[in-house]
Parts: sequence; C-alpha cells; structure tokens
Amino acid sequence: MRILSPELAAHVTGEATTLCRCWSLTRRDGAVLGFTDHDRDLAFDGILFRANAGLEAAETSAELGFATGGGEVLGALAANGLNEPDLSRGLYDDARVALWLVNWADSSQRTLLETGFVGEVKRSDTNFTAEVRGLGKAFDEERGRLYMASCSADLGDARCGVSPSSAAATVTATDGRFSITAPALSGYGDGYLSGGRLVFTAGGNTGFATEIRSHREDGGAVVLQLWQVAPQPIVVGDVFTAQAGCDKLFTTCRNKFGNGVNFRGFPHLPGKDFIIGSAGAGDPGAGPFDGGSLFR
Repeated sequence: MRILSPELAAHVTGEATTLCRCWSLTRRDGAVLGFTDHDRDLAFDGILFRANAGLEAAETSAELGFATGGGEVLGALAANGLNEPDLSRGLYDDARVALWLVNWADSSQRTLLETGFVGEVKRSDTNFTAEVRGLGKAFDEERGRLYMASCSADLGDARCGVSPSSAAATVTATDGRFSITAPALSGYGDGYLSGGRLVFTAGGNTGFATEIRSHREDGGAVVLQLWQVAPQPIVVGDVFTAQAGCDKLFTTCRNKFGNGVNFRGFPHLPGKDFIIGSAGAGDPGAGPFDGGSLFR
C-alpha cells in the first residue's frame, strides 16, 4: 500500500488531474539523466526531466515474495536522450532507475512509484525498449563463494593478485565490426589473448572496451575477433590495448600466469563423469578409481 501526501491524494481524487510520469537514470559513470512523458520539461530534486526524449511506459508488473518484478520503457534514440553509442558502450548497464508519479502543475505533489535497475535493452534503427527490473533482482545475483572447479576471481582483481600487462597496437586491417588485424601483437602465441580485454585508446571508439573472442595468427598477421560490435565502425589507424585472457582453469592459472597459489577455485572436485562412472570390472585399480591423486 502506497501512502500519498494529502495534497496529491486530494488531486488524484478530483474531477480532473494533471499527472505525468518522470524517470531518472543514474548511469554507471555517475551521470544522472531525467525524462518525462509530459509535453514540457519538469525539475525537482536537482534533476531536469526532459520532455523531448520520447519515453513512455509500456507495461509493468509486481510480484509477491522475492520474485523479480519490473516493467518496460519505450523510447526513441536521440542525441539529447538515450543514444546508440552510449548504449553500446554499456553506460546504461545496470543503471539505477526511479519512477515518479508527478502533478505537472505542481511538481511538489509527487510520489515515488518504483525503483529498480536497467536490465536488457533491445535496440532497432530508431528506437529502443529498456527492461526495468525491480529491487528483487538482487536476490538472483551470486553472493559469496561457490564450490566449483573454476576460479571465482577475475584476472587482475585483489583476490587474483596478478597484474596483467597490456600491449598497445594499431589496427592495420579490419572488417569494421568484429575482426582486427594488428601485427604489433605477433609476439604472443595463438590464443594467449583469447578471453582478454580490449580497450580502444584512440579513434572513434575511444574508451570502448570489449572481450576478445579469439586470437590467432593468419599468414604472419595477428587476427583478433571481438564479441561485441563497437559503437562506431572500426577503421585502420585506430589504437587499442589488449590484455591476456584467462579461462579460470587451474592449469591456466599455474602455467600461464604462475599464480596457482592464489587460485580461487576447487580444481580437485570430482566432475560428472567421475560421479556417474564405476570401477572397471577387469582391473579395479585402473582409471581414476585407484585411490591416488587426480592431478599427478
């Protein structure tokens, strides 16, 4: 049950109302943007809610218990609102959202309807649909440590302890989307950078970061395939840095980074094949059932 202020309650129960919705988005970089479905700008709480963003509520739902509720917001991609480059750079990933019901004739009469986070964003040529997830989504996120064979740390964080170096390179050939050729990376063996982080440091995509899908040599040239399309077409001459990747396996941690002592997983946990397997009838001591170490 939501309790309205006496002034707003009296307005809502009147014969005519002047109500609108206002959204505020707090991005990952700290920037705060305001939008409203009213036909003129509104301002309160130090936020300017712009009327020309083309936003409107599509649907909303509420759930009992710990289920994640939420809704959707439709809007147009515009330079003064949500735009394609910022969405592609991930600035709105998990952005904090607040939704108010406001009397546009007197913005002091308002009530906070919902708070949540931006979830999945679907884009087309000229518009987008942003999913708004309720606060219950926090209960779906991993907390603490899990018993699993792979490492739970991220390469370079405090729990990992490794300080991976970054190699600078320049694009010499590209398809403009996913493929990059960079001879300066020829000193690394195939796959060394796979799963690593690539950050553009000069060019139209400066600041954009993505994961490296694959790293291989092709006819003496080093070719990188990216997982994500850059906001702007990649062109010859763009400069970037590339960092080694880690598949979170114990052998990779030990052999590639010499960091086995800090491995944050449980590599000796038996897998599914071990659990459903059985000792050989002809030779009970054969295979992984001889009582010895699995990692000799």
